[in-house]
Amino acid sequence: MKNKPITEYADTELISNEKKLKVMSIMLGTFMILMFFVMIALTLKKGFTPLITVPICLFPLLVINITTWKKFKKEKERRNLP
Repeated sequence: MKNKPITEYADTELISNEKKLKVMSIMLGTFMILMFFVMIALTLKKGFTPLITVPICLFPLLVINITTWKKFKKEKERRNLP
């Protein structure tokens, strides 16, 4: 399945996808911060564990989600949608 450009989305699709990306980005960011602090606490308590790299490895995914969310938001503003 090929992704279509943001400009080709219908208004309802654009609004719905922007909301979904917003929620997913906030949730991912929150879980990453929580996971990072839990891994730091485990590292201090039990020593180094390779799991500390998981939140760091998920960071690029968060960046991609946020940039895509901003593109949807910009297109929504361009179309004067609520």
